[in-house]
Amino acid sequence: MALAWFDAGEAKKFGVSLAQFFLERIPKASQKGDKEFAKKVDYILEKMVVQIVQFKAQHTLNTYKKAQLGNVFKWALLDAGISADYADEMTTWLMQKIG
Repeated sequence: MALAWFDAGEAKKFGVSLAQFFLERIPKASQKGDKEFAKKVDYILEKMVVQIVQFKAQHTLNTYKKAQLGNVFKWALLDAGISADYADEMTTWLMQKIG
């Protein structure tokens, strides 16, 4: 039973899928800073919140699992070419929503 505390497989899968969802829908980086970019990102984040709420309702997330989820999310963004600052910002946002 104690080993289940360290089983972060589902949390990692969710972190990767959330990053993919974000990356598939995010506008081009050249648009960053304009109003349309902000509207699109807000819409994407609203959709991500729905997914986060559903995941949290179905899974118990301890500190370790939350950390693993955030880590894979951030690295998926970085690996996709998102700037480190923006990946940090998005990961912080995610961690706040995860709670």
